[in-house]
Amino acid sequence: MDLRLTGRHALVCGASQGIGRAAAFELAALGASVTLLARSRDALVALAGELPATQPGQVHDHIVADMSQTDALEQAVAGLARLNAVHILVNNSGGPPPGALAGADPAAFEAAFRQHILAAQVITRSCLPGMRQARFGRVVNVISTSVKEPIPNLGVSNTVRAAMAGWAKTLATEVAHDGITVNNVLPGYTRTPRLDALVDASCKAGRSRDEVERGLLASVPAARFGEPAEVAAVIAFLSSPAAGYVNGVSLAVDGGRTRSLN
Repeated sequence: MDLRLTGRHALVCGASQGIGRAAAFELAALGASVTLLARSRDALVALAGELPATQPGQVHDHIVADMSQTDALEQAVAGLARLNAVHILVNNSGGPPPGALAGADPAAFEAAFRQHILAAQVITRSCLPGMRQARFGRVVNVISTSVKEPIPNLGVSNTVRAAMAGWAKTLATEVAHDGITVNNVLPGYTRTPRLDALVDASCKAGRSRDEVERGLLASVPAARFGEPAEVAAVIAFLSSPAAGYVNGVSLAVDGGRTRSLN
């Protein structure tokens, strides 16, 4: 199975922590040069120095950008892509705050739409020319299992994640003939700062952390939380030559929690 990414350039968004950080390590280990994108310069500089570089010409770098600042984000990524074509793009951003849908403020939808849909659109649009020229492109979007089964108390997130899945499926059909695939990875309960925030929100209702975590795990057949590296391994596979005929799918990485068949 050909997993080699030697000579490829990957852009990983939300790379300073969690799944984005783990994905950067996996892609670098397969030989890709990795550019890290997040808001924290210090974290990115440190991470770029930690990534493995064992192949000739393999160099890791970073750009500082905020996914919610669309114009500046597009300028930063377009500048990067002009200098160094991006072959692998991992669209990844923190999820909207928890809360019921019925009382959600319209501004929350606007903010989430900008941070996810608009950010993915401007980043991907900047990267596509290089992918087309190389006849090799991988766009992997880190979304949520909520695109298959809405998650309680994540009203805004459920809505925007579903929109992201529709965006990705549409794009997958448009660019496949250029050797580009577009796929979604749907993490389940994974040990990240996002999971900590969701648990903390439930604890404010008077429940203990242990009680909240046991409640979450009751729905997971694997009976444990996932690790960022496990999600990153799937991202790396979908980014590889071996996954060249996998296109337009939403793949749950959730220990079996999602009950739907598609």
